[in-house]
Amino acid sequence: MSEFALPTDHPFHLKTVLAMDFGEKFIGVATFCVNRDPFPTPYGRIQNTGPDAVIKELKRIIDDEFVDMIVIGLPHLTDGQKTSTTTKAQNFVNFIREHFTLPIEEQDETLSTFEAESRMKNSPRYNFQVDLKQIDAVAASVILEDFIRRTKHRPSL
Repeated sequence: MSEFALPTDHPFHLKTVLAMDFGEKFIGVATFCVNRDPFPTPYGRIQNTGPDAVIKELKRIIDDEFVDMIVIGLPHLTDGQKTSTTTKAQNFVNFIREHFTLPIEEQDETLSTFEAESRMKNSPRYNFQVDLKQIDAVAASVILEDFIRRTKHRPSL
């Protein structure tokens, strides 16, 4: 049984979750259908060329993947303090909430990019190298994994 399997009475059972790793140039995206997929997987990235382009691409992904909820990573320092990037990511969360009626959750993404780099360096899938074109999506999958772990035993957030 996968560590990402949830009880069948969990509110996320068979829900498709989309996670995002916000960046000023690119937004990493990962998806996971709870109790159908074995684990969250990188989906790709959205070029952050402006609000209209981001919303258009997100709508396409949400429709194509039948997304039921969105998780967005919020970066903090390792001691939990906020940074200017935290504020930008929070503004992005608020912007997404204005444009979508889906449930939107926030997830601490501290060290998600570091973890994504480590995974890439240790994986033949990425030729044991950091692929800058895929790092954002891998970081989004780390964010989604952390979210599922956090909610596994606490179904109501």
